[in-house]
This record gives sequence, structure tokens and C-alpha cells, in this order.
Amino acid sequence: MNRLFELVLKAISYAQPEVRKSYKLQRLIGHAGKGSLIKHLERSEDIKVASEDYQVPVRIFSSKRHTEPKGLIIYYHGGGWVVGDIDSYNSVCATIVMMTGYTVASVDYRLAPEHKYPTPLLDSYNVMQHILENCEKDFGVKKEQVVIMGDSAGGNLAAAISQMARDKGTEMPRRQILLYPATNNNHTLTSEYQSVRDNGTNYVLTSERVEEYMDLYQSKPEDRNEPYFSPITAENFSNQPKTLIVTAELDPLRDEGEDYGMKLKKAGNHVEIHRILGALHGFFSGTIGSSKVRKCYKYIISFLSEGI
Repeated sequence: MNRLFELVLKAISYAQPEVRKSYKLQRLIGHAGKGSLIKHLERSEDIKVASEDYQVPVRIFSSKRHTEPKGLIIYYHGGGWVVGDIDSYNSVCATIVMMTGYTVASVDYRLAPEHKYPTPLLDSYNVMQHILENCEKDFGVKKEQVVIMGDSAGGNLAAAISQMARDKGTEMPRRQILLYPATNNNHTLTSEYQSVRDNGTNYVLTSERVEEYMDLYQSKPEDRNEPYFSPITAENFSNQPKTLIVTAELDPLRDEGEDYGMKLKKAGNHVEIHRILGALHGFFSGTIGSSKVRKCYKYIISFLSEGI
């Protein structure tokens, strides 16, 4: 990595304000480039799905070029369970449609700290259940064509709701894609994962920042020990969807994402794990012109094209 670029990343990492003081501003900034140009490339419509006494907004992105989708991806955005929404992920989801030929359902689950664990989790689970139960009627795809996908905190939610569906004996997707997922509950210097120490200070997403996000997400400290909060703490990793995990080399979450994949694999699941060299946490939200984003799509497209 270029030395000047390293210094810039280090300066950004140290200059960030506390999440508790800045998350509302981050949300406003996220709205600043909603990806209005993308409406000329793909079409979208907004629907709502019931989650207990709440209606979860879901944005459906579909291709203008393909009359029949290859399948449907339910997408859970990142942002530490605290920031991000369907508006800030317009470009990401439209690009997924463009690159894969899949319809994308982007889920606007409620955010902490206004809605703490397990509310974002339950919103995510209920939307998945609704889509799996109605996918053929509403979207023209079969259940086996439905994939769940998420990045960072969204990857955490995707992994957790797969475990929840297995435990409840309810509908479960055949495949899941987890991009640099948050799976563990400890990102301090006492973490068992070396990437927390190697990448936890100088690469924009700091380990301290991850801890702040988790503090805002949890309802109580004991939540961190629950597998639906920290999927890697589960005792049972069996009977999970076919899984693709993509991590970023310079990410404090790198090792826990890869270890989660290894635990799934040891439990008998089909798992692919790929690391994007030189990549930072959040790289997937970059432009398709980025070599790292294109490499990630290479893995995604290959995974989606494989038999179930």
C-alpha cells in the first residue's frame, strides 16, 4: 500500500468522533448520495413487510434488461446496526442487479440505539420469512432461488437469522453471502483474533469503533453472549445454508469472518471463503471500477451460478 495513503487512513482513523456522538450525523451524510442516477439503470419499488407491530420498508430492485430474474437476493445493509438504510444502499443494490441478473430486496430494518437488539434481528428474520413464503407469487422465483446477503452488520444479521430459522424449524434460504461479517462479541485487545490487533487502529474501521457500535446495539451486556447477537458463539453450526464468505485483508473483522466460515465447514456445510488482498472494511460499497469490487463480484457470480 502507498505510504501516503497509509498516512491518510491513519489520520482518518484517529480523527473520528465517538459513534454515540456522531451517529445521527453519519445517517444524514448517508442520505447525501442516494444514487439518484441509478434509477436510469434499474427500476425499483417500495413495499412494506409486517414485523410484529411494525411495517418494515423493503425496496425491490429489478433489471430493465431481464424479463425473468435469475433469483432474488434479500440484502441486509451494513452500518454497525446504527447507521445505513435502503437509500444509502441504492447504488450497491442496483449494481448487484446489474452484475448478477438477480432481483434484490433491500431491507430497511430498524436501527439502534432507538431500537436495540433484538429488534433489528427480528425485522430481518420476519422479512426473510415473508419473502420465502411468498417469493413465487410476488416475485416469480422459487424458494431455492432466494439468497440472503449482507455486509458487516448486515452479514451478522444474515448469519444470525439463518441460525434462528434452523432453531425454529421455519423457512430457510438455500444460500447466503456474508461480506466481511461481524460474528464475534469482543474487539478489544483481549480478542482471540489477530486481525483485531493488526488492523484495529489504522484502517478507518477501528476496533474501538466496533465496540461502540456493539454497545449501542445491545440491550444489556449479556446480549453479547447470545448466538443471534454473536453468531460465532453458537454451539451448533450444522444445517446452515450453502455459504460464501468474503473478507477484507485490512479489516479488524477479517479473522472472525473466516473463522465463522471454518466452523460452518467443520459442521458439514458447504462453505467458500475468500480474502480480498489490500481491501478495507466496507470496500464492497465502492464503484464497480474498483479492482477489489470486481474481484468480489467474480466470487459472487461464480457462487450464484453453482448448483444448490
